[in-house]
Formats: sequence, C-alpha cells, structure tokens
Amino acid sequence: MAAVTPEGNLVAFQGDPRAATFLRSAAKPFQCVPLLLAGVAERYGLEVPDIALICASHGGTPAHVERAAGLLARGGFGVEDLLCGAHWPMDVRAAEELRREGREPSPLHNNCSGKHAGMLLACRVLGLPTGDYVAPDHPWQERILGHVAAFCGLTEAEIGLAVDGCGVPTFRLPLAATARGYAALAHPAAAGLDGETVAAVGAIVRGMTGAPEMVAGPGRFTTRLMRVTGGRVLAKEGAEGFYALAVRGPVALGIAVKIADGGERCRDGVVLDVLRQLGSLAGAEFEELREFHSPPVRNVRGVAVGEVRPEVELEEAV
Repeated sequence: MAAVTPEGNLVAFQGDPRAATFLRSAAKPFQCVPLLLAGVAERYGLEVPDIALICASHGGTPAHVERAAGLLARGGFGVEDLLCGAHWPMDVRAAEELRREGREPSPLHNNCSGKHAGMLLACRVLGLPTGDYVAPDHPWQERILGHVAAFCGLTEAEIGLAVDGCGVPTFRLPLAATARGYAALAHPAAAGLDGETVAAVGAIVRGMTGAPEMVAGPGRFTTRLMRVTGGRVLAKEGAEGFYALAVRGPVALGIAVKIADGGERCRDGVVLDVLRQLGSLAGAEFEELREFHSPPVRNVRGVAVGEVRPEVELEEAV
C-alpha cells in the first residue's frame, strides 16, 4: 500500500511501496483522459452518467446495459463491435433476471462495456480503425499508455504490459507510481498538469462522483464509498485485490492498495482502515460503511462463525 501527494511525495506505506503490480480496472480513469481530450464528450453530448460508465466496472444492471448501448448508438456502433466479450452480470439480481428469462449475457453486460464503447467513440472521432482497437500497438492504446505514464511519473518503457480480462492492455507499475497518478486526479493543478488535462480530470471526477451508481452498482463498496463521502473520495477497484483512491480533502492524496494473494474478501476493510488512519474518513462516514470493514464469515447454514478483520499498520515515510 502507498499514499502519495499530488507533488509525488510518499507520505505513508505498508509493505513495499515500490512493489509493482497490475492496475487492472483501476486504470480506467486514466484511459478516459485522452477520450475527453479528443473531444468525444462534445461530439456525442456525453452526460455525467456516460463518463461514469466509461470509467466503470459496472454490475450489468438494465440501467448499465441501456447506457452502454446508448453510447454505442451515438457513434453508429452495435454490440457486435464490442471486443470485451460477454460474462454474466456482476449484479446478482440482474444475473438472476437473465437466467429466469432464459437469456444469455451479451457483451453489454460485461463490466467493461462502457470503457470499450468509449474507446470506439474515440476512434470514430479521430478516424482510427475500430476493427482491433484493443491491440497494444493500436494508435489509441498507444495514446492511453502515454497518459498513464504522464500521470504516474514514469516513462512508457518503465510500464509493463499484459492483456486484461476484457482484452485491452493492462499496466504494471509500482504502487507508489499508481498512487501518484490518483493523487493527480485528486488535485491535478498541484500535480503540474496542463490546463486541458486539468479540465478533463475535472469531468472524470464529476462523472464518477456524480453518478457513483454507474461506476459499480447497487450496494457495492465503490458506489457506497463515493456516495457516503459526497464525492470527496473518488474510488476505483481493480481485479485481483487492487484498489485505488483519489482523496480530494481535507488533504489531497492518492492511495493504491494491493492485497498480495489477490483475494478480495478483506480488501474493502483494508481500504477503510487505510482511509481512517490517514485522517481521510470522518467517524460518521466510517460508521455508515462499517458493514464493509469486518464482514461476518458464515457457514453453509448462514450462521455467523467469525469475521474478516483487516490488520493495517501504516508507516510514515521519512
């Protein structure tokens, strides 16, 4: 875990803040930046929930699916143009409804469909090919890599690449570098970003914190955390136990958390403990989110037989 200021100073950590890991879906806000700089929002009239969905790992609810389909339609695309693949909705009710109706999920139910729809729109605006927009050597993916590097204070050569679950490149970099990137989302001017990029970050923050239900979904930790904090904390999960936060006050910070074994049952509690120890979460806010801090462990009869307790001991950087 690492906590970093917008100026790039490490202030607290647990474990090795230089340890490198893949951002997975926590990269989505950075992947959205060049889309906004390309003028996609103006060209297609993107609204706050649209930008939230482009940055989302959504639950595949009807509201998510409808908005993703709407994004595609604005650029003259259809579901067949999505290269993210299909999986069952992450939202339990949405998945049950599909099964009850005897329907299979489509790529629109993929938690990354908003991001992919946004990429297609960007390619349309810039006149780039759309047949293999997920390829690492596609001009759009190369442009994204440049922005990830700039936000995180690295060169492109210092960032490792692999293929994410939805088919696009995913980025491997140190926890402290990721935290620095999220600190730039918290206070882009203090991070030294240019005016156009500051404006793009503002739109992303307004999107994610203004429509948190689009970023994750009903009852999910990410949505609840942004709603309870009134958008002061921007939050984004990634697969395999990764989590990143842009704390916009009272002190601007970027935070990156990685659960070493890739498990997620303790992740939310660890995030809450980190925020509390850093003074980034008020007592009343913590109480509203307490159910995520030490969730019960239940046996097959549903009886609580224990609980998951986070153990966080932050060290101050010197």
